[in-house]
Amino acid sequence: MARIVMKFGGTSMAGTERIRRVAKIVKQQADAGHEVAVVVSAMAGETDRLINFCREASSLYDPAEYDVVVASGEQVTSGLLAISLQSMGADARSWLGWQMPINTIEAHARARIQDIDAMPMVQAMQQGQIAVIPGFQGVSMEGRVATLGRGGSDTSAVAVAAAIKADRCDIYTDVDGVYTTDPRIVAKARKLKNITYEEMLELASVGAKVLQTRSVGLAMKTGVRIQVLSSFIEDGAPPADTLPGTMIVSDEELEGMDMERQLITGIAHDKNEAKITLTRVPDKPGAVANIFSPLADAGINVDMIIQNVGREKGETDVTFTVPKADLPRSMDLLDQAQESIGYNRVIPDTNVAKISVVGVGMKSHAGVASTMFSSLADRGVNIIAITTSEIKVSVLIEEDYTELAVRVLHTAYGLDDTVC
Repeated sequence: MARIVMKFGGTSMAGTERIRRVAKIVKQQADAGHEVAVVVSAMAGETDRLINFCREASSLYDPAEYDVVVASGEQVTSGLLAISLQSMGADARSWLGWQMPINTIEAHARARIQDIDAMPMVQAMQQGQIAVIPGFQGVSMEGRVATLGRGGSDTSAVAVAAAIKADRCDIYTDVDGVYTTDPRIVAKARKLKNITYEEMLELASVGAKVLQTRSVGLAMKTGVRIQVLSSFIEDGAPPADTLPGTMIVSDEELEGMDMERQLITGIAHDKNEAKITLTRVPDKPGAVANIFSPLADAGINVDMIIQNVGREKGETDVTFTVPKADLPRSMDLLDQAQESIGYNRVIPDTNVAKISVVGVGMKSHAGVASTMFSSLADRGVNIIAITTSEIKVSVLIEEDYTELAVRVLHTAYGLDDTVC
């Protein structure tokens, strides 16, 4: 039998009825003879509610006390799930972040997991106990509660799976797997049986909301196999072992599963981008550093960058993208740095979207970018900016063309008819 970590998100834990449904799913795995640990998120909307309380209490709240408040959401759901399991006759208990402990480093509200002392919990699991763990939290070096940042429960689940040497980590969410693209945009989108860590990491980073990027990176580093499944299944459904979700594994393992893999795995889109153009920037060494250093110091992630050909007067225009939520702060920082940068005007644009094609097949096949550019051009979609990696090509386009671009590319790469 297997040792399994099961993770349930906020939608799955939204209320006692759904928590009882989750308890049934968990108990099925335990009854099948598996050793089970469960990681839970707070109820949907609860973390936002707690954050608002902190903001109402003080706009300059202490990050350590903020962590105390927001970590309570997961503590509630872990206790309720343990109670629900006990009511069904299962041996279950909650293990809070400080009880294992899950040791963290770095700042409050964005802590990183250093290590997990899971031996006492593993011993209890070996005796048949179901361990219920609140995600998103750990304990700092000072002995204070520390949280991992939004979406941190996925990271908690993968970290626990690595610590207890689990056979796999099942992530239960409101979708039943990873698709070739958003099924709400493309009716012919297909669920993938398998995908590599690298592909999932790229898809997560460019808009696919199935898994948190940080959790996928940790899984790739530690070799934890992740399975994405739906928690919204009917009573009496077969255990997760037999349900067709999506398995996220290493490139080597996937090669053994599927020798005839698709060139492109999926198409992602992200409307949470904003474009900033600085005009008449001095075309000299250090000018670009003067632009991006204050943004980096403020923790603002810059994605696409374009520097136009220099003008005759020794000037150039620089265009780049930032998360839309960071646009006001970026504009303020650039305004403060105008004298040191030396630009003429700053032009923001929020009517943009990033479209990305992802697939490890790009490593060994040419023409992927050409197909993307020509397909979009044929439908009158203008490309504003381009960025690439070894297995990804992303373009920035006008937001109004997002759905059209996704459909066109899904067809262009033969994903409409793929049996995944």
